[in-house]
Formats: sequence, C-alpha cells, structure tokens
Amino acid sequence: MKDQYKQLLGLSIFLLLFIGPALSVEQIPVYTIADSTGDWGFPSPYSHYSRGPGYIMMSLIFDTLVWKNQSGYVPALADSWQIEGDSAYIFNLKKNVTWNDGEKFTAKDVTFTLDYIKQHPYQWVNSGTIKDAEALDDYTVKVNLNSPYAPFLDMVACTLPILPEHIYKSVSNPAEFQDDDALVGTGPYKLVNYDKAQGTYLYEAYDGYYLGTPKVKQLKSVKISEEMAAAALEKGDVDAISVPGDVVENLKKENFTVLEGPRDGITKIMVNHKKEPFSDMRFRQALYYAIDRQALVDNGLRGYGIIASAGLYAPDSEWYNPDIEQYGYDPSKAGDLLEQMGYAKDGQYFSKDGKPLEMEMLVTSANERVGEMIRQQLETAGFKVSLRSMDSKTLDSLVGEWQFDLALNYHGGMGGDPEILNRIIGEGYTFNSARYSADQKLNDLLSQEVSETDTAKRKELVDEVQAVHAQDLPALPLYYSNSYFAHDGELNMYYTRQGIANGIPIAENKLSFVK
Repeated sequence: MKDQYKQLLGLSIFLLLFIGPALSVEQIPVYTIADSTGDWGFPSPYSHYSRGPGYIMMSLIFDTLVWKNQSGYVPALADSWQIEGDSAYIFNLKKNVTWNDGEKFTAKDVTFTLDYIKQHPYQWVNSGTIKDAEALDDYTVKVNLNSPYAPFLDMVACTLPILPEHIYKSVSNPAEFQDDDALVGTGPYKLVNYDKAQGTYLYEAYDGYYLGTPKVKQLKSVKISEEMAAAALEKGDVDAISVPGDVVENLKKENFTVLEGPRDGITKIMVNHKKEPFSDMRFRQALYYAIDRQALVDNGLRGYGIIASAGLYAPDSEWYNPDIEQYGYDPSKAGDLLEQMGYAKDGQYFSKDGKPLEMEMLVTSANERVGEMIRQQLETAGFKVSLRSMDSKTLDSLVGEWQFDLALNYHGGMGGDPEILNRIIGEGYTFNSARYSADQKLNDLLSQEVSETDTAKRKELVDEVQAVHAQDLPALPLYYSNSYFAHDGELNMYYTRQGIANGIPIAENKLSFVK
C-alpha cells in the first residue's frame, strides 16, 4: 500500500512539475477574426489607414506607454507614471522589454518618438501639445507640455505607438517606409503576411513579449461581409466577428458569446460648407429640419440605435447637453429658412434665380439604404438630391479633398475623451472632421476645453461647444447605431473602457490575445 502511495505521489509531482506547466502555457494555435472591409493598410504606424480598424492592426505590433482594458488605464511600456505640476508627466519604464528584432527598449526610444512626430506628424496624436521630452535615465522619461492638456493620457500616452530609434532615425519618409524593418515593434505580435487585395492579415506571437508569450500563437484577420457574418461564425470559418442586431438572439441560443458595445460610433452627414449654398448656416439648418432622424433609426437601423443631438453627443452620454436646439423633424421650418435665403418652390423643388436646388450625396454600400431614406426625406421637403455610391476609401478621399456636396460618414471615438470634439469639428484634422473655422467662438471653446483640467469646468465648456455647434451645424449628426460583437467564448474579449487608444469602439483589445 505504501509503495502504491509513493508511486501515485511521484506521478502527481511529475504531472505538476512537467505536464502542468505545459498545459498552463498552451497556446491557441490559430484564432480568426473578420470584418466586412478587410484591408486597413500596411500595419506600420505611418501606413495604416486612418480609421479604428487600421489602428487595431498596427497596435498588435507596436505598444504605447499606457494602455486601457475593460476597467481603465493599465501599464504598457511604462510601469507607472505621475503628473508633475499641471503640464509635465514622468514615466517609469519597464526594464525587460525588447524590440522584436532583439534590441533592448530604453528611454531613448521614447524621447526619439516624441521628437520624431514633431517632424513627421502621426495622424492620431497632436504633437503640438508636447514641448519636449528628456530621458532622466535609461528607464525614466519626463514629458513637458506647452500648456495643460487634460486628455494627455488618452490622446498621447495611450495612443502614440513608440518607435525604435535604431530603425526610424534614418527614415525620412515614414509613410512610404514599408520594409520589414518598418514593423519592428515591442508589441505581442509580428506580421507574417499581409494581402492587400484579399484584405487579410496573418500575425504570429512574439515569444519575447514582456508580458509573457501570447496565448494565441497565430492571429488571422479576414474579410467577411456583414450579411455572411453569422453564418461564418456558425460554420467555424471565423472565431469572432461583428454581427447585426437581428442575429444576436439566435447566436446566443447557439452558445456564442455576444457583446453589446457602447454607442460610441456616430453617423452624420458631412457638409461642404466651403461653397454656396452650404456655407450659409441657415441652409444647413434647413437640411437638418428636413431629416427625420427617428425614422432613420426605426426603419434604417430596424430600431438598433438612438438619435444623435445637434451637439453631436447622444442623449445617454455623460457629456450630453440637453439645453440646445434639437431640430425636430419639421419640413415646414426647412421651407421657411429657404425662403429667407431667396428660394421659392417651383413645382416639387425649390429654386433660385431660375436655377433648381440640386445636390449630390456620397454613400457607400454599407449605408446606401439609409442614404436612400434621407434622399426621399429631403426631396419631400423640396431638395433635389442624387446619390452616388462608392467604396469608403474613395468617399473619405473625396471628402478630404472637398470634392463633394454631402456625404454620409461614420466614425467611432465618441465614448472617449471629449477632445474628440476638436478632431471632428476643428481644422487640421482628417475627413472625419468638419474642419470648420468660420466661427471663432467655437474654435476658442475647443481650445479652452482641452486645456481645462477641472472636470466640472470642462463639462461647462463642452456644453457650450455643443450649443454653438447646434447653431452652426458644420456637420449634421444623425444617430448612434448599436454594435454587437460575437465570438466563440475561447478568449476573454471585451469593449475597452472609453475605447482603445483615443476611443476606438472595437472589441479587439490586444490584451485579450495575450493573457
């Protein structure tokens, strides 16, 4: 009996010492995620496409100083940080980090990156807020700001990918730099293959990652249409994918995990306010009165959403200002405003000086149905509107070049820091922004709100921003759509608190694949 006991004890110790650890670090061989677009650009910091999924693809390879999970801020390349005064930050860096080519990561890489973006602006970070950065020692960095900047942690520390000095110091045109060395990062994955035509990515775990070997060995990203999303998940072709609201209950019955995301993604109509008659705020107000936003939610979204306010935020947002004009659906008010501008009804449509009121709205296949509803609503009110459908990248390009009248636009970030208002209203930003400078008061308020570190005072400024935006309407906010992300339950996937980086509302936080 004692001999049998000793044998069992020996076997137990063997299992704990050898097999147990092996089981605890066993990796998922391949995990496949899909979306309906596929290609989001070469996943280097300067070549990924300037939308949330493009950033996600890049973030698997490059890390930031600070990151966020479902609860809030967590250490990344910085173990800890503290504020010094009201315009300086000190970051204490991790000491066990290597670049995926084996070189050591130090404070010099951080100071180099912060200097580099002044010469080569990174599309998602406002380098103008940074005065300078100094390495206090090999693993301590002090960042001095030009003035107080309330969203520094979110908009810089959590967003800026740190670059390897030994690679990028000789790169003068980072947007064109797409060699293998362009993808030397400190993140959990290396890129194995990128197929732009097919819209696919294949990543492999970096075993030297400072947080430990990632739990997913290979991570794949593929293109699947929204219509085929549920079927692809059910067949096992993919492990995780965004799905429309009308398939959620069936997927839950089949034991898939379905996450309901925050309403962080806004759909709005971009308006070319640089040309007449769109440059007249009365005309933009008339357009807004002529659109029934609730009908768009009820019919276009089948109820899976909520209307946006004229101030850009949704009524369920903590930043929402209820005390502004909301432009309830009222075609008669639209007509009154047009008559003030000298237009008169000539049959079905308004005209002026014998010229009919005609315009074009750009849409994509993803929002063409809603676009058609808006066209019909505007035509009922007397606007003659034609639709032109194209892929999203072409639409973004035309908006960026001001070659449009109206354009349906969607972007995330509205659940993050209210600095997003600067990015979607102010000049100097991308196609997601109205790039509106006609109202100095509005631009002054935007500058003030990001400099105000007192939360209550900042809320007052954000309220004022919404009020002025509601008057000027440089873009027409329509609605926030519900979002759903379904997966097989094998990983702990979640929507990041206040969004990944500067507010990306996508349930693909890289920490889900790591630990």
